[in-house]
Amino acid sequence: MANYLIIGGDGKEYGPITDVDVQKWISEGRLNAQSLAKAESDAEFRPLALFPEFAEAYAQPEALPKPSVESPSATRLLALQKVKVPALALKIVAGLNFALAVWDLIKLVFLPVSVDQIVTDYPQLKDPAIMKILHLIYGPLGIAEAVFGMVISALIFAGASKMQSLKNYEFAFVAAVLSLVPCMTPCCVLALPFGIWALVVMNHKNIKSEFS
Repeated sequence: MANYLIIGGDGKEYGPITDVDVQKWISEGRLNAQSLAKAESDAEFRPLALFPEFAEAYAQPEALPKPSVESPSATRLLALQKVKVPALALKIVAGLNFALAVWDLIKLVFLPVSVDQIVTDYPQLKDPAIMKILHLIYGPLGIAEAVFGMVISALIFAGASKMQSLKNYEFAFVAAVLSLVPCMTPCCVLALPFGIWALVVMNHKNIKSEFS
């Protein structure tokens, strides 16, 4: 008895279930000819109508559910599967970036570094111009940088969420590009490969066309 994995109308993966269960779901109208499935030994998902073992069910008009404009197409479901992992990876990195930026802001505001102590430990820095720069780094400039990191991280997270749901291609694309900019976020090294991955996936014509 063969087992199958099914992608539901919500884009989530279900199973494994037996061929008997698949036949039952077809008869109940829970699956249609365009529903994506694969046997456990298969590499890729494909519409149920392409499985010889279920062809007879779709040859019978009474087994076919009524078309619904709300049911996502097989192409869209495949696109949702393709963007799911890179989008989730970007969201995780963006969350880490945001947390680190918040921590930097807390340290700068509530646990400030003493520039005088730094100069005491490193006398070679005892220069008015250098001390002015240090006051900026551990003061207004540092705070502005932390806030900037929080904003960028929030934008990347929001763009990745759009990508995961195949909405607003331009916003999702810009968010992926932002993750590639060096030193734009604290975890830029981690974000770089995920940003490239997201851009490659989104630029595939079959995926780009599914964005709304």
